[in-house]
Order: sequence, then structure tokens, then C-alpha cells
Amino acid sequence: MSTMATPPAAEQNLAAKLPDETLREWLSDMLLIREFEVRSMQAYQNKKIGGFLHIYIGQEAVAVGAVAALNDDDPVITAYRDHGLALARGTDPKHCMAELLGRIGGCSKGKGGSMHFFDKARSMYGGHGIVGAQCPLGVGLAFATRYQDEVIEEGRSRHVTVCFLGDGALNQGAFHEAMNLAGILDLPMIFACENNGYAMGTAIDRGTTRADDLAVKAVAYGLERATINGMDVQKVYDGMKPIVEQCRRASRPAFVELRTYRYKGHSMSDPRKYRTKEEEQYYEEEDPIDRLANYLMTQRSFDGEAYEALVKKTRTRVREAIKWAEASPAPDLDELYTDVYVDTWGPYLGTSPPKMNDK
Repeated sequence: MSTMATPPAAEQNLAAKLPDETLREWLSDMLLIREFEVRSMQAYQNKKIGGFLHIYIGQEAVAVGAVAALNDDDPVITAYRDHGLALARGTDPKHCMAELLGRIGGCSKGKGGSMHFFDKARSMYGGHGIVGAQCPLGVGLAFATRYQDEVIEEGRSRHVTVCFLGDGALNQGAFHEAMNLAGILDLPMIFACENNGYAMGTAIDRGTTRADDLAVKAVAYGLERATINGMDVQKVYDGMKPIVEQCRRASRPAFVELRTYRYKGHSMSDPRKYRTKEEEQYYEEEDPIDRLANYLMTQRSFDGEAYEALVKKTRTRVREAIKWAEASPAPDLDELYTDVYVDTWGPYLGTSPPKMNDK
């Protein structure tokens, strides 16, 4: 079976060949995710957000770098730590914040909340709250797009589906069933594991075999595999871009381990007593935003003044998003009956379902 190891950055160097403006956009996107999450934490602490809230701070390079390697219409699907991916995909922060506040202006009409961001127009198919549940759905997306592409593109795969999952999903049966089916059907998709080191409060090496090399799990299912530094957006892009293109060209699935770190707890209720301050400080010094900002200021035409202006612009944008979201009304009670069934006659609408012999 062939494997797909990520070439050293010095040999690959794809991101370094991109124009300054592209890398600045990446920095802007990561700053947006970071600021959005900080403000989300504040809103949660002020009891403006209910339920659970899983913060993406520290993992920004994964979402931004991976999305940059895709086409705009390539489907993506993820788990419940989904704010970063939605923002990287281009969902307006106004609609994201409104969703957190449970308002009708939210990307899921305020009915999904933190774990269920959804934006079909940008091929973002959720946020899913059940661990590993998005994996078989990702296989379904990949199968659907390949079927459509074969009709339209005469056998070529025009789309690549990326299914993001946390390391805690690796031991779920749905994940293994999905990998197996993707391998059997030769689907153009990538299982992208955001390995932040902990499944809730359990260190990866305490609950998962081969924690030192998660990508080896792809071998049993005949998938291509790679391991990528998820704390460096340039390395994420360098690693993901050739895998995406090979999946698109050969219509073959892959599994990628993106090694990253979440700076906050599993959720807002997590005191993080299972890891040391020294460990957290070590990874904070590897901050993906600082890394890209330093690169731009030392290797590209970017300076501290431009960086401060970008930070200020981002903060203003998020403040405006909060203001807009707070002005958005709560969903009407009639919204309880929508988006439940595909058939508009759903049993809660007060009409009878069609008879069995009706067409």
C-alpha cells in the first residue's frame, strides 16, 4: 500500500511562494477566529450563551491552512468545536455570533447553537455534537459529490470532501466504519484529525493506541496518510495542498493527523486540572498567530504598525458582529416546526402525510 508522507517544508515550500496578500489574509482570518472566541467566552460568562461552548483558541492554523488548500465548493464537515472552521470558510461573524446567542439571524436560525454551525452556501455542513457522528456523514458527502462529478466531469473528481474530527473520535465505531467504506468506494475525501492532545480531559496516550503516530491507523483501510504540524499555518497548507490535489486527481481517500493544541479547556466548564502550567506555557510560546506575524514582519513587507492596524480592525469587526447579533430577534415559535423533516408535510404541521399510493 502506498503512503503519503509530508515532504520537509524546505523541499515543499508552497506557502512561501504565495503572495504577501494571501498570507496577510491568513493572519487576518486567524486573528478573527481568536478575537471571536475571546468575545464568545465573555458572552458565555455573562450568561448570554447557553449550553456548551467549545473554544478553538490555539487551533486557528489548522482551520485556516486546511481551508486555504481547498476549493470554495469542496464540502467540509466537523465536530462540535466548529466556530473556527466556519469563520475560516467565510461564514459572517455576525451570523456566527447570532447563532451562539440563539437568535434568528444565526447561521442555523439560532436553533443549533455553538455545536451546530451550518452554512450550505459555503459548503460547510456542520458542526455535530455527537462524537464521531460527522464521519459517516462526510462519507456520504464525498459519495454524493463523486457521483455528481462523474456525471458532469466524465469520471473526474472535481470535489474533495474534508471531514474534521478530534482525536477523541478515533475510538468510535462510526469513525472506523467510515474509513472502511471510504477505502472500499475510493472516495475523494480526507479525514483530518485535529489532535490537540486531549479527548476532553484524557491525554491521547492514555486512551488511544499508537498515540505517537495516529496516521498509522489509515493503513488498515488502505488510505493515504500524513502527519502535519498544526501549529504553523504555512506547514498546514504545505502538507494539505498536495494531499488534496492527489485525492482530487486519483479519487482516493486519505487520513491526516494535524498536531495542534487547545489553549483553553475542553469546554467552558473545564478547569484544566489534568495538565500542567508548564505544558500550557510551552505551547503558548508556539502560538500560530505570533508565528505567522513574526514571519511576515521579518520575511515579508509587513511591520508592527500594519499588524496593530489589523488587530484593531478585527476587534471592531467582532464588536459590530456582537451588536448585530444582540439586535437580532429570537426565533418565532413557528420555527419549532421547520427544518425537521425533508417533506414539508411533516407530522407537526397539522396536515396528513400522503397516502402510500400517492406519487
